[in-house]
Amino acid sequence: MDIKAKILITGGAGFMGRWTAKNLLDKGHKVWILDNLSNGFEKNVEEFKDKLEELVIGDIKDRKLVSNLFKNNFDICIHFAAAIDVQESIDNPEKCFNDNCLGTFNILEECRRHNVKMVFASSALVYKKIEPGQKIAEGHSLNPSCPYTASKINGEDIIMSYFKTYNLPVVILRPFSIYGPYQRSDSEGGVMSIFINKKLKGEPLEVFGDGKQGRDFFYIEDCAEFIVKACFNDKAIGEIFNAGSGIELKIKDLAEKIADNKVEVKFIKHHHPHAEIMNMCADSSKAENILGWKPIINLEQGINKTTQWLKSQ
Repeated sequence: MDIKAKILITGGAGFMGRWTAKNLLDKGHKVWILDNLSNGFEKNVEEFKDKLEELVIGDIKDRKLVSNLFKNNFDICIHFAAAIDVQESIDNPEKCFNDNCLGTFNILEECRRHNVKMVFASSALVYKKIEPGQKIAEGHSLNPSCPYTASKINGEDIIMSYFKTYNLPVVILRPFSIYGPYQRSDSEGGVMSIFINKKLKGEPLEVFGDGKQGRDFFYIEDCAEFIVKACFNDKAIGEIFNAGSGIELKIKDLAEKIADNKVEVKFIKHHHPHAEIMNMCADSSKAENILGWKPIINLEQGINKTTQWLKSQ
C-alpha cells in the first residue's frame, strides 16, 4: 500500500484513537478523525490538529454524515468509536447496542461500498474466564457477560461476515489492559490512570472486591504500534489478534505498587461482579509471528511516563 495512505479513524479523539493518529501522522500518512466527543476530547489532538486532513465532530450513527465522509476515498478505516463503559451498558443497554452495533454497521456498510479496509478495535473482555496461570489465545471461547461484551462480539461477527461474504479486507484486534497519557482518570477511565491520579491527590485507592482480578497491562504507544502494524500487513486480513504484555498483575498488587505506602488502599463492594473476568493474560504470539510486533515499554517505565503526564495536567 502507498506510504501516504488515506485513513479514517472513528473515535480518533479518544485515548486509543489519538495515539494511533499520532503514530500514523509521524509515519507520513493522511489522517481524518470522526468523533462525537462523548469519550474523547478535542484537546487530546491539539498537539497535531494542524497535521490532520480533517477533524469531524459527528456521530457514527449519522448515516448521511458518514456517507459524505467516505467520499474522501479512504484506504483504511480504523474503528474505535464505541460506548465503552461496562456499567453504563448494564444501566442503558439500548444506548450501548445503538452505538456499538448500529454504529459499527453504518461504518462497515460504507467500507463495503467503497472497498475500504476495516480495522476493528474489539476488546479482551469478550473472552470467557481462564484458570490462573493460563494465557488467552485468539481461539479461546467468548462470553457475552454483559451488553458491552455482547455488542463487541456482535461487531466482530458482522465484520467477519463481510469478509466472508463480500471479500472485504478486515482485521479484528483485541487489546488487553492499555494505559498511559491521555487516558481518562475519572470514573470512566482505566484503573491504572485512576489509581495514579488518586495517589497524586493523596486520596485512597479503591479496589473492587478482593482485588484478586488479574490484568495484562501494556503501554498505549505499544498498542498504537500494534494497531498500525495490523493496518499495513496483508497477512492480517481476515484475522483476529490479541495484544498484551503476557504478564498478569493482580489489581490489589497494582494498587499497593502505586500507593507505595503513601496513601491507603481500600477494598469496596464490586458493582458488576457477574461481568468480571478474574484472570486475564494475553497470548500475543500470533501478533509477534505475523505482524512482527511485541511491546517494548515495561510496567515501571509505563507507570513513570503516565505519572509524569498526569502531574503535568
